[in-house]
Amino acid sequence: MFARWGDLACRLRFAVIGIVAAALLALGGYGQGLDDHLSSGGMFDSGSESTEAAVLAGSAFEQNHDVDVVLLFTAPEGKTVDDPDFKQVVVDHLRSLPIDHPDQITSIRGSYWPTETGGVTPALATKDHTRALAAIALRGTNDTELLQSYRAVKNDFGIPGYDVQVGGLQPVAVTLSDTVADDIHRMELLAIPLVGLLLFFIFGGVVAAALPLAIGLLTIFGAFGVVRFITNFTEVNTFVSPVVSMIGLGLAIDYGLFIVSRFREELAAGYDTRSAVRRSVMTAGRTVVFSATMIVASLGGLLLFPQGFLKSIAYGAIATVSIAALTALTVLPALLAILGPRVDAFGLERFRRTKSKVTRESGFWTRTTRWVVKHPRVVAAPLLIGLFLLILPMRNLVFGGFSEKYLPPDNPTRVAQEQIDHYFPVRKSDPIELVFDSANSAAVGPVWDLANKAPGLVAPFDIPTRSASHPDIFRTKAPVADINDAGQTIEYLRHMELPDGMRVLVGGVPALQKDSIDALLARMPWMIALVLLTTTLLMFLTFGSLVLPIKAALMSGLGLGSTLGIVTWIFVDGHGASLLNFTPQPGQANMLVLIIAIVYGLSTDYEVFLVSRMVEARSRGATTEESIVKGTAQTGGIITAAALILLVVTGAFAFSDLVLMQYIAYGMIAALFIDATVLRMFLVPATMKLLGDSVWWAPKWMQRLQRKVGLGEPVLEDDPRLITAPDLAAARH
Repeated sequence: MFARWGDLACRLRFAVIGIVAAALLALGGYGQGLDDHLSSGGMFDSGSESTEAAVLAGSAFEQNHDVDVVLLFTAPEGKTVDDPDFKQVVVDHLRSLPIDHPDQITSIRGSYWPTETGGVTPALATKDHTRALAAIALRGTNDTELLQSYRAVKNDFGIPGYDVQVGGLQPVAVTLSDTVADDIHRMELLAIPLVGLLLFFIFGGVVAAALPLAIGLLTIFGAFGVVRFITNFTEVNTFVSPVVSMIGLGLAIDYGLFIVSRFREELAAGYDTRSAVRRSVMTAGRTVVFSATMIVASLGGLLLFPQGFLKSIAYGAIATVSIAALTALTVLPALLAILGPRVDAFGLERFRRTKSKVTRESGFWTRTTRWVVKHPRVVAAPLLIGLFLLILPMRNLVFGGFSEKYLPPDNPTRVAQEQIDHYFPVRKSDPIELVFDSANSAAVGPVWDLANKAPGLVAPFDIPTRSASHPDIFRTKAPVADINDAGQTIEYLRHMELPDGMRVLVGGVPALQKDSIDALLARMPWMIALVLLTTTLLMFLTFGSLVLPIKAALMSGLGLGSTLGIVTWIFVDGHGASLLNFTPQPGQANMLVLIIAIVYGLSTDYEVFLVSRMVEARSRGATTEESIVKGTAQTGGIITAAALILLVVTGAFAFSDLVLMQYIAYGMIAALFIDATVLRMFLVPATMKLLGDSVWWAPKWMQRLQRKVGLGEPVLEDDPRLITAPDLAAARH
């Protein structure tokens, strides 16, 4: 199949480039303005009790806009918020907001001072009357509309010459979203030029370096268009943009790197352009397809979770990986067919020379791998001990939710929200909520009294309010001391003794957060089992061995555990917090699950590229030790280069002001370093040497199945040095 596609890409090269490139560019055009269609929602379990409480309250009461935007006014030094001049300026400003922005602001929801749309609320001033609050209600019925409303007016809440701090749900959400956009812009300015420079030195030529970069950019264009299309059918979280950019650019360039390198290798071996393209597609192209399939399988595990955030990231990432493989298997072979030997044009002879077989066999990777296979125990033992030590900090890993604390400590929006929470603890934007469903209104009072005895409350629950449209529904709220430690409060409220015929649902941000984490932990084993089963099956069908995929899973598990240990040590334990400008806190559960899926997928990706060359050598009759050495020598430099490119791409996000992006960036940096050096170049060869010939083992019935499916490593029939499959089988017996 891959040989036929390689020939077809040569014959129809201009048509292939025209059709695929035009389609991807069209998708890129369609994806313009994607940010306007993304939301900050989808972080919680859609099937939980807390979500049911939110839905029931939403149907029975008007949408709560009490904390859309909260303004904290601080009086000038020596004055109070009751000073006539100060009061007049603030009141005039507040009254003008709904008038000047009728399409974005509906009303002043609450204020210490009287306004046209609200009366005086004395509780909205501090005891010393140096600070006071005003709550602004935005127009919108969902997260996307509310974000758009706030973006349009976010610069109009301040008063020149006065201390006005802006907090609330929408300012925090928009600040997080804008930080993500800044991260993508930083990647465009820094990572892309630096990657282009790296590719030039890897290939030694402008043309060869431009090919993977072009594939990467086309992939991002197409992926953004696909994500924009998905927003028509489901809520898509803002974080999909950096994930698509990071994975799309990094993986597409890696795929291009592998195929262009193989093409140049085939040209150097004496094959003409058409044969070189066909052989490159049969080998590197085939490996790209299986690599992408396994990464998609790993990311597909995210679809098991109920959170819309993870589902939307999965949709975007799967589309990105698929497009990366598509462009690498269509546009790239067609371009290579046009260029032929001119792929090395505009370069430096010193760098662009493709190493001969003799040079490779005496090179660094060959010498290193030969030493490793001669001393496998000496290599494996200290590396395993080191990896287990890196895993140890995971014992301190705790999960938390989403808050403004993921912004830098000096971020103005975070500072404003913390000031509001500090001076007005009962006005916190994340209270716990009770929704009563009872036809007997007299029974609500005793249960309300019982609820006020719950541990962890900052203040008692408000007097329950009754729905005008649903007379059986009542609602009340109360602030908790710590939303990351509200488990006892929620459990108490959910196990209260209730009168017959009454139902009480516990909701609010603390309950939503707890239910979401519980759902993640409950479904994590299923995700792990599904991903392991799928990748093991795919690797068996690819390589014909049952031992190889099991060994790969163990290696990937070690790399993933080490990565999570490093992330925990940094972001939960707080090592380097002052240097990286973040606040140590429980790990954001959704992001950690995302890291698991991405890191495991990338780990499997490099395993496939390494082992495929080992199996290719084995299919030519090499011994196990020779296969290990040849496979590592042929891929060592290219895997290192691929990892370095991904390091540059993810490194751009390491400078993010958002801790959540730092999670992914530093997690991937650690994973790439461990995977491309410790695991693939040292531990994998050492382990395979210790396993010996048994590394190729699989039950005979599975071998027959694999041969029947026909996905095994191909024999390149136009290479006279190859022995045939029947001869190889006879030699092995």
